[in-house]
Amino acid sequence: MARPHTFHIGQQRTLFFPNRSLSDLSSILPGRRLILITDQHVYRKHRNVFSDFDTIVLRAGEQYKVQATIDSLVERLIRMEADRKTVLVGVGGGVVTDLVGYLAAIYLRGVDVGFVPTTLLAMVDASIGGKNGVDVGAFKNLVGTTRQPLFLLHDLSLLSTLPTHEWSNGFAEIIKHAAIGDEAMFRELLKSDLKVYRNDPVKLRRLIARNVRYKFSVVQQDVSENGERKKLNFGHTLGHALEMQYELSHGEAISLGMMFAAHLSEKMNAFTDLSSLGALLIKYGLPVEAGFSAVKVLQSLKMDKKRVRHSIDFVLLKQIGKAEVRAIPIVDLQRFLKSYA
Repeated sequence: MARPHTFHIGQQRTLFFPNRSLSDLSSILPGRRLILITDQHVYRKHRNVFSDFDTIVLRAGEQYKVQATIDSLVERLIRMEADRKTVLVGVGGGVVTDLVGYLAAIYLRGVDVGFVPTTLLAMVDASIGGKNGVDVGAFKNLVGTTRQPLFLLHDLSLLSTLPTHEWSNGFAEIIKHAAIGDEAMFRELLKSDLKVYRNDPVKLRRLIARNVRYKFSVVQQDVSENGERKKLNFGHTLGHALEMQYELSHGEAISLGMMFAAHLSEKMNAFTDLSSLGALLIKYGLPVEAGFSAVKVLQSLKMDKKRVRHSIDFVLLKQIGKAEVRAIPIVDLQRFLKSYA
């Protein structure tokens, strides 16, 4: 077995196993009891692998990323006699990794957790960095913890069953990384398209690895999100509000959020690449405009985790590959939203 890559974040260590198989899980942590937690869609597609493990199957969907699901999972773990040496393994997309990471942080005051992301979005973003939690009403990720996983395992064969819209979802986060911190990747994405990456496993593997390294490097610099890590929220301020208020996927909402932030960047930072960003998002199947209620969205923004009293930390672009965080007064943001919506 090839040695894993090791990422150190604060006092915690995450082992990264790229290009492995879901069935390799038992050999990664010999002697440890693993409990796999997945959703009904993933379980249905890979039932034969799950039969070798203690497995809990959840209902699929963001609407189940709530405290009630966590409460039922705690009760299930108690019945299964899970102890402090048990390792919880989230196998699924961002909803599963958020739930299982949060569950592991609070069960018995903390047990080890690992992730096998099954979507592109989870591979390049959701499973990395230790953020996890649940939604409360219309507020996304309002309750949660920050705690790094023990390991990540990437089985790229799991992506073969993804529908096209899930690929686009993942590319929203990849484009975000490029826009805020990797101009060369942005230009590379412009020269390619979704079909090329889906049909070229080597190119896809390199792109995923590049994004994994990028996000880990940012988190390593700023575990507590006091500086550089805030830039990873590009597009997420408005995006999360839209995602919870309307029937949008995460990638669609973040794409719209990035375009709004880019328009603000044009007004406030003399950003000149708005058209390039829009063209790239469209190229990868993502929306760049949609009507929404500024009043409804502002209600969500007022409870955004990035709000500090009467302003919200907003990520703006200086140019492609360079971003900054600026506190924007809520009254100014309200005016921008009304003129934009």
